[in-house]
Amino acid sequence: MNVAVIGAGPAGLMAAEVLAAGGAQVTVYDRMPSAGRKFLMAGRGGLNLTHSEPRDPFFARYREAMPHLRAALESFPPEALRAWCEGLGQPTFVGSSGRVFPEAMKASPLLRAWLRRLDGAGVRFAFRHHWRGWSDAGALRFETPQGALALTPDATVIALGGASWPKLGADGDWVEWLRGKGIDVAPLRPANCGFRVAWSDVFRQRFEGQPLKGIALSFGGETVRGELMLTRDGIEGGAVYALSAPIREAVRTHGEAVVEIALRPDLARDDLARRLAAPRRKQSFSTWLRKAAGLSPVAIGLVQEAAIAGGLPLSAMEPAALAAFINAVPLRLTGVAALERAISTAGGVSLGEVDARFMLRQLPGVFVAGEMLDWEAPTGGYLLQACFATGVAAGKGALDYCRR
Repeated sequence: MNVAVIGAGPAGLMAAEVLAAGGAQVTVYDRMPSAGRKFLMAGRGGLNLTHSEPRDPFFARYREAMPHLRAALESFPPEALRAWCEGLGQPTFVGSSGRVFPEAMKASPLLRAWLRRLDGAGVRFAFRHHWRGWSDAGALRFETPQGALALTPDATVIALGGASWPKLGADGDWVEWLRGKGIDVAPLRPANCGFRVAWSDVFRQRFEGQPLKGIALSFGGETVRGELMLTRDGIEGGAVYALSAPIREAVRTHGEAVVEIALRPDLARDDLARRLAAPRRKQSFSTWLRKAAGLSPVAIGLVQEAAIAGGLPLSAMEPAALAAFINAVPLRLTGVAALERAISTAGGVSLGEVDARFMLRQLPGVFVAGEMLDWEAPTGGYLLQACFATGVAAGKGALDYCRR
């Protein structure tokens, strides 16, 4: 069995491992000069591999894609991923938020151990090989430093990622090749992304790059606790990413979306109003807000920015109204941050195009895994978990296809 794996990210490498363990001769092709470049970037701030929450809420994170992903996730669940890491000499731990990390808190030791295992299993790597679709005769076409290359393996697993952070290897050019074969590919869109806000010049100059910590972000009936970062032209961060899918669709449909930010979510409105009823005396309004409401300078700046945008007389508000405003600061989002800067990608190969083995129904022997498929999930370990799990499933599917 000779199998080509196109893409050296987590999904492709996992498919290669499964295939090699099943006796296949495997070559992994990638247009970059080394493997796992986006995987390494994901580990810079602590590699969040998966999540420890119970199975049902875990599965629910994948929303409408869950029926298509369930079998793969049940076959390779978070416990299996943690055991796999342990087998590579990289034990994991559960953080206070339930997220799972390697004890090394970065991707490089895990990737090095993984590549050593793949090398020991006989997996070959062909870097700087840019896949360019199929020839008229059905061969895989590659552009390489040595010139054009055509291959006809027994099976192919394609795991080329989405189109975020293209400088790391995933630029989405595969869309053209698959659509040319009649495969339905949903447009690639930013996921786990930031959003644009029309900040005033004064606010931008003073608060760009500062975090809002301990806040609660609400949109469309959902509320997420966490933090967000104020950027030059908008917001990003964990709380934003968790709600990015519905916010993105609202912006796409209506041209904008209004979210609400609770700056003191642990304080009941009456308690906050009681604090704000304290006499201001000779304090400036900002100083009084900082002391009475416990707001940081950046939080006070956001309250003032939102009040000005809404034409509200902030300093004249009654304590109850001001308390309500502080814990529901409206923020108008006017656009979605560029796909190139998104953490992940929505859209991709429609899930109806693949069978239970993740083989393309219209292209027997061609399997698809990872972020190329049309699913999305929030940060918190769900992204990598599904990439690993679909890589395992596609590898098993390719083995089964070759054996038949």
